Amino acid sequence: MKRKGTLITLIVIFLLFILGIWYIWIKDQQDPIVYETETPTVENVVKKTVATGSIVPKEEVLIKPNISGIIDEIFVEAGDLVTAGDLLAKVKVVPNVNSLNTAKNNINSAQTQLETARLALQNQESIFNRQKGLFEKGVISANEFDNAQLTYNQALQRYNQEKVNLQGAQQTFEIVKTGTTSGLGATANTEIRATVSGMVLDVPVKVGNQVIEANNFNDGTTIATLADVGKMIFEGKVDESEVGKITENLPLEITVGAIEDKKFDAILDYIAPKGIEENGAIQFEIKGTLSKKDTTFIRAGLSANASIILAKADSVLTIKEALVQYDPKTQKPFVEVEVGDQKFERRDVELGISDGLKVEVKNGVSKEEKIKVWNQITPAGEF
Repeated sequence: MKRKGTLITLIVIFLLFILGIWYIWIKDQQDPIVYETETPTVENVVKKTVATGSIVPKEEVLIKPNISGIIDEIFVEAGDLVTAGDLLAKVKVVPNVNSLNTAKNNINSAQTQLETARLALQNQESIFNRQKGLFEKGVISANEFDNAQLTYNQALQRYNQEKVNLQGAQQTFEIVKTGTTSGLGATANTEIRATVSGMVLDVPVKVGNQVIEANNFNDGTTIATLADVGKMIFEGKVDESEVGKITENLPLEITVGAIEDKKFDAILDYIAPKGIEENGAIQFEIKGTLSKKDTTFIRAGLSANASIILAKADSVLTIKEALVQYDPKTQKPFVEVEVGDQKFERRDVELGISDGLKVEVKNGVSKEEKIKVWNQITPAGEF
């Protein structure tokens, strides 16, 4: 049995030896790797970073009422073009009981003051006329007559002032009750008018809605949102890893998802000095003003991407980034140039702008030379 086991072991070792010899022979029969080559090309190279955001008007104006009440009429809708002063809506005033009572009391008080001033004026007028007759007869001195005239003029002035006060109290009562009064004309509080020219972007209220006036304690209800759609900007955000590469006044190329095959030029004119944390990353807001060279209508709020052009080189010699190798010690770039059939020599190169796929070659190779594809992938099925 021992002899039989030993024999089997020797046979297995022999077969494995023969198999190894056969495998080595097969490998020796295979053709060596044939490296492909590529030649440089003349192209434009643009180094850029991309920011996501949206297209919004440069300035939006919120139209708010100067008096609380209920929307009685609306004269515009989203998309309408208006000019400054156009009537947008009317507000029906719902008077406040306390304010109404206060206004009534002010009228009563003003009427009482006016009546008192009228009686005082009549009394001083009688005294003045009597003193005037005595002065003309030489009974009283000029000084006494002057004092009488001064007192009469003061009484007349007070009477006129009380008339103005009563008129003001009556107008205040009318405004509290109806929201307007005679003499206000186009400035009536119940008429909501456009303060700027532009397009109506939104009318968030409907007839019958209650609105609150804008004051120191409340922003007020927005009746309409207006904007000049001829002045649009890109608003977006860039990551903290990219913000150090950009500066103001760099050109932007804006692409809008809803508008195919269109690019819009813009200028980067704002970079936020402070970042905001979003999903664990710091984002910086940027803004760019669109150059309105195109008649294409861009709707406010459309999502868009902005390509921020960091550097650009036109009509320069380029090669693929994948063809460039780096010395392990000096980290200087080089390529391998074909000098014979599958024979290559190292050539140091000076690189310029890169867009991540192709890179500008300033020095080291010419347009006609063939560069080795040193990291080519072996086709499937080959060893």
